[in-house]
Amino acid sequence: MPMRKKERAIEAVNRLEKLYPNAICSLEYQDAFQLLIATRLSAQCTDKRVNMVTPALFAELPTAEKMAQAKLERVEELIKTCGLYKTKAKDLIGIAKTICNEYNGKVPDTIEELTRLPGVGRKTANLVCGDIYKKPAVVTDTHFIRICNRLGLVDTVNPLTVENEMRKLLPPEKSNDFCHRTVLFGRDVCTARRAFCENCVLEDICPKKIIKR
Repeated sequence: MPMRKKERAIEAVNRLEKLYPNAICSLEYQDAFQLLIATRLSAQCTDKRVNMVTPALFAELPTAEKMAQAKLERVEELIKTCGLYKTKAKDLIGIAKTICNEYNGKVPDTIEELTRLPGVGRKTANLVCGDIYKKPAVVTDTHFIRICNRLGLVDTVNPLTVENEMRKLLPPEKSNDFCHRTVLFGRDVCTARRAFCENCVLEDICPKKIIKR
């Protein structure tokens, strides 16, 4: 009898947990504000590049208070190699000002409040809620969406729909770490260009026959 979606999801959680016991975000940060900023910078940019940019950025503007007072041109200069730097620079200052003015300098801890910040979407909000505040979170990055589709857990690439569907399938206490593990798995094995099924720990629970490789 074929596995139900929830059974398949839980099995995938358990197997990737063994494969990648250290489920951590690849972005480098010291606190909630720095993770929020680094994640905003990562839009259409690799985590590797962001990690090259943030040391100088955070050395000069490590807090919401400091960044809220920064000149736009200076922020642009510090993040220029990230791509879309003009839009991102405006957002970073806007994020910092909102946090200072409305949240007393503290990064909010709900998706609803986080998505009110300039340039912050649900993906970023989920990451902050999960990694910083240890709340159940589903971070729908491209790797997560691709792998959930290939496993037959969802049949859509719409991030919000994927998030809502996977919340029903994943154990809440393990959902955030599972998202981190799918990023590693998506880079190593189930890549966008090709799925290396011969090296896949999920091969026997993956409905390959209905999925184009």
